[in-house]
Amino acid sequence: MGGPDAITAYSLEDNQLWLRHLFGLIVQTTVTIYIFLMAWTGSLLSRLTIPMIVAGSIKYAERTWTLWRASTGELRDLMLTSPDPGPNYPKLMDEYSLRKSEGFLVTIEEVNEGAQELDIITSDKDNIIKATAMFEIFKRLFADLILSFKDKEKSQHLFEDEKMSSKDAFDVVAIELGFMYDLLYTKAMVNYTSSGLVCRFTTVLLTCLALGLFSTDNLNKNEKADVCITFLLLVVAVLLEIYATFLLLCSDQTNHWLIKNKRTSILRATRCLTSLFDQKRWSGRILQYSLLSYCLEERPGFKILEKVQQMWPPRSGVQFEDSLRDTIFSHVKAKSKAEEGKGGTHLRDLRRERGMSITQKYEDKLRAKLELKWSFDVEFDQSILIWHIATEICYNSDLQSDTEIGQYRDHSRLISKYLVYLLLFYPRMLPSGIGPIRLRDTEAEARRFFNEIQASSGAKQVNKITKYCRKLLRACRFFKGRLFSSGAHQLMSVENACRMLLQVKTDVDPSKVKGDQSKSVLFDACKLASTLISDKSDKKVKWEMIREIWLGMLTYAASQCGGTQHADQLIRGGELLTHVWLLMAHFGITEQVQISKGHAIALLNAK
Repeated sequence: MGGPDAITAYSLEDNQLWLRHLFGLIVQTTVTIYIFLMAWTGSLLSRLTIPMIVAGSIKYAERTWTLWRASTGELRDLMLTSPDPGPNYPKLMDEYSLRKSEGFLVTIEEVNEGAQELDIITSDKDNIIKATAMFEIFKRLFADLILSFKDKEKSQHLFEDEKMSSKDAFDVVAIELGFMYDLLYTKAMVNYTSSGLVCRFTTVLLTCLALGLFSTDNLNKNEKADVCITFLLLVVAVLLEIYATFLLLCSDQTNHWLIKNKRTSILRATRCLTSLFDQKRWSGRILQYSLLSYCLEERPGFKILEKVQQMWPPRSGVQFEDSLRDTIFSHVKAKSKAEEGKGGTHLRDLRRERGMSITQKYEDKLRAKLELKWSFDVEFDQSILIWHIATEICYNSDLQSDTEIGQYRDHSRLISKYLVYLLLFYPRMLPSGIGPIRLRDTEAEARRFFNEIQASSGAKQVNKITKYCRKLLRACRFFKGRLFSSGAHQLMSVENACRMLLQVKTDVDPSKVKGDQSKSVLFDACKLASTLISDKSDKKVKWEMIREIWLGMLTYAASQCGGTQHADQLIRGGELLTHVWLLMAHFGITEQVQISKGHAIALLNAK
């Protein structure tokens, strides 16, 4: 039946294999027709095979065509705008020469094109209308194409409007990413066309016809098991067609068409159906990974289980809260306003500031000048790990502090653990570096440090039987933690571990003692944490600064990840980093806005 409509590819690489699917379509259709002709008996059952072959061939052809259109080259061509030859230069120069030869004093006045009418979409209250208008422009980012200054102005006008809340902004971005997912991984390019609707009607009609006629046929001569299996397969095929039609009716593309054509009653019905099934555009879950928590996990005791522990390290998820959404939106908006008036040449510096300008901003508010520059003058992955461990130590040191700093502290830790999660599981989404190696070395040093502390606590020597029993107990605890998500047994609490790390003297730079063969940054992070904790300034100001630093790292990481990498993550449910990247692009914070001016309208002045 050509596969489900909801998904045609499981990765971007699948779209590149459209030629293989075309070959499979030709071969399978040919073989099916050959078998059909050889098995022809003239009975009703043979005749019922015809509509099923036609329906299956249509759906398989749709999938192959969709894969071809979603392949890299075709998708890029699809998103390219019409060729633009620009103003007619020879014609203008002919007129210029003619006027000059007639004795006129000719001057050319350059007038830039006026701005587009921008109030069309800002006046509409429905986010689907806004998202559709923006998607037609910003889908080019996923193919690494550039945007014009008009595109930037139009988007900024929408997103910088006072009526645009953080919730609306992230909703618009989520709808756009949903459109992009449909474009890359589903049959959307076929389904929402007139020919696609005809094909949909045809396949549903043929499948229902086959089921209806099969149910009325006298099938006593056939094996009962064969009849039941065939009937079950036909029923499932019809149910899948109904489900696909339901998804089509409740999609954002259909809602957009209904809104534009003012079919409010139908729109109300489709939205009512959608609300019953609680379909979310994005799960809103931010996955987390804590390096210290992982290093404190008890080893299972058996090598094969330790290998499993290394291959599938624990990760947790937290919900994307409204407070964090508001914070990110305000941060990106402030960055956009800071870029205005500096000119486009300063845009790259603005994105790559990472943390230095933030620490300089808080110098007046802090009692002492903190030496933090060294933590930013390193590779980005190194900076993430240093600040992640330092944030974890500071977080556990301030657990008993005033609840007023709670939001700053929680946001800092959440973004910190999210970026380390990306560093471990999706390093290609972050700027190139040796992050996985650095992470592994840091984990090894942390484990050694905590194991030495445990060994020095006076553990008694035990015989082999007791040691083996303890191994079994650790293995049982490991399975319990993994299978029932009850959390792994830890050598000590994270709070105690942070206290132990703070006791390490870091007066001498760790790199001078260890050299550069090991890429561990454990004690560099301890040095940073000691610097932050030793400052006696207002803790609220300090945590506000730390949160700003992490927001800067998040936006920097988002801007450095290419459109292809972001598109690749959509099949896995999408990442917060992708939402932030597209939000930044809407505010004009992207390197892909490279056309600073439009066409110049040249006016000839002859005197």
